[in-house]
Parts: sequence; structure tokens; C-alpha cells
Amino acid sequence: MAPVDPTPSLLPLLHVHLGDTLLGVYLHGSAVVAGLRPDSDVDLLVVVERSLSAGRRAALVRAVGEVSGAVGDRGRRPVELIVVTRAAIDPWRYPPVCDFLYGEWLRKEYGRGYVPGPEPMPDLAPLLTMARAADTPLYGPSARTLLPVVPHADLRRAIVAGVPELLAELATDTRNVLLTLARIWTTLVTGDIRSKDAAAGWAAERLPARHRPVLEWARRGYLGEGVGAAPGGVEECAAALVGQIRAQGV
Repeated sequence: MAPVDPTPSLLPLLHVHLGDTLLGVYLHGSAVVAGLRPDSDVDLLVVVERSLSAGRRAALVRAVGEVSGAVGDRGRRPVELIVVTRAAIDPWRYPPVCDFLYGEWLRKEYGRGYVPGPEPMPDLAPLLTMARAADTPLYGPSARTLLPVVPHADLRRAIVAGVPELLAELATDTRNVLLTLARIWTTLVTGDIRSKDAAAGWAAERLPARHRPVLEWARRGYLGEGVGAAPGGVEECAAALVGQIRAQGV
């Protein structure tokens, strides 16, 4: 059975703007790990034959911006769209290069005229791993045909690379930072990329009991349960998670 596209207008849009170079479109993230949660983005990886022109980039920003939106905005979901060229990921090398990125956190910059271009993106390592494992094409061949196997060492260093940036956002994006740190630790230890709520449960069983209320607050909020303001001990919980990540020796 073909997978259900959670944003039905997006795939036709990609065919319009990328038609002659489009090779594959793959779901990843929450949609394939454990199902979309109330605040989940729709995460799509797009593989193209050649790098996008400046005109196509600008047009794609405008077009995706019409489909994507904050949760609850006219029933739309936020879209995270990553475009890579086949040559940038196969043969594999680290860090891989992202050819185009759309994300709601950049909407203000797009409104000021920012058009994303090619840049190194370590996060492509776990993204490709997740997309290949889920093998959920919306267009094109099996992900295992088009996407490379990422060496485990590159996966490990890629997920750790973003920890300093995460910590800088702890005060403004508390729940997501805690859950992402828990998932990083989980992946380093188990080799699996789990859903954020599953990773929080795994981490809570292994941290001292005083940190469990914080992780439970983050987990329940991710699942869409009304949990109110964060409990005390957020910074200490984050520090404990980072300590466990560093203990893995990456």
C-alpha cells in the first residue's frame, strides 16, 4: 500500500518546481518513526539530479510557504523540506551538503529575501539513516535504492555535533531540546533512532529519579497532553543528559 502523504498539496508542488530533476521524495521524522504528534513537522527529503538554480530556489520558498504553517494555522502543519543532489550523498562523504532547506523557523528570514543555498549539514547523516530505514517513498524508487548507507561512526559524530546549538536554545525551546538530547543519548547507546517520546522514556529509566519529572513533562507535552509550565530542574536534567552523551566518547 502506498504511504499517505500528510500534506497532499506538497507532492504536486514539487513536481511543478523540480519536475525535470526530481528523483525521489521520502518521508522521515515523526511520520515514519511513531506517527505524527500534535506539534510534529512534516519532514520530507527530496533527492534531485542537479543543484537548483537561484530562480527555482526562490520559487520553492514561496510555494512551500503557502503549504506550510505553524501548528493550528488554518489546519496546516509546519513543513521541513530538505533537498539534496544525488552526487552530494553518493558516494558518501562527511559532512554531506544540503542543496536547499525550508523550515518554519526561517520564515522571517525568507520574508526578508533570504533564499537558502548549498551548505554542509551534518544532520543529513541521521536523516538519511532514518529515511533509508523507513523506506517510505512518496515518489521514486525505494529509499534503499537511492540513499546511501551512512557509516555508524559518521552517524554518531553528526548527532553529537548539534549539542552546543541545542543547549543554546534550552530556554526558548525547552521541551524539544530535552527530547532531542534524550534521543541523541539513546541512539549513541542503542544504535536506533527512536521517537522522541520513546527516547524520553528510555532516558528516564536510566537517569537519577530527580530528573524523571522533567522528562515526563517533556514527553507528555510532545504527545499533546496539557502539562503546563516546565517543572523545576530543567537545566540540571539537560546537564545530566549532556553528561551521558559525552560519556559515550564521541
